[in-house]
Amino acid sequence: MGARVARLFRNFNLENRVHREISKEKPRAAPRHAATALPSAGSSSEGETVNQKNVPLLTNLQSVYVESTDPAAAAAAAAAEASKIVMVSKEMERRPLKYSLPLDRYGLVELTDVPKGKLTITEALKALSSHQQQPQTWTPEKIAQDYSLDLKDTKALLEFFVPFQIQIIPPKTENAKQIKAS
Repeated sequence: MGARVARLFRNFNLENRVHREISKEKPRAAPRHAATALPSAGSSSEGETVNQKNVPLLTNLQSVYVESTDPAAAAAAAAAEASKIVMVSKEMERRPLKYSLPLDRYGLVELTDVPKGKLTITEALKALSSHQQQPQTWTPEKIAQDYSLDLKDTKALLEFFVPFQIQIIPPKTENAKQIKAS
């Protein structure tokens, strides 16, 4: 209801109000600042001195010779070569697999070896479950030694990753509702 009343007052005598606003005299523009005035004729001598050649400065400039080499580019090329050598040497350091799944039935190529410092999923799950079942015999040091891993990475792996555990908890009472297997 309030919107109808507001619209009625807003649109009342709209055309007359518009004509009255249009017929009003326009406001004058503000005067310009005196500093923005055009330059006078006396300042042309300053422009001529800027455009003149200074012979002593030109001779000094011609005697300067600069030879530049980019040390960052040379260092980057050397670092790239060194990293290629390190990568090739690390690729040659491989170890045979301890555990693997028969992948040929899934259409995947079976791996025979992995780089040192890496694990396959099967090996990682086997190491985690062995440590979880027998932590006294499968210590982080032994796992790191068996799989050629870094000790710090092995400790982090054992701390932050846990293989799945399935626990079936029986109901407290025999009358409790259970989900039947289909």
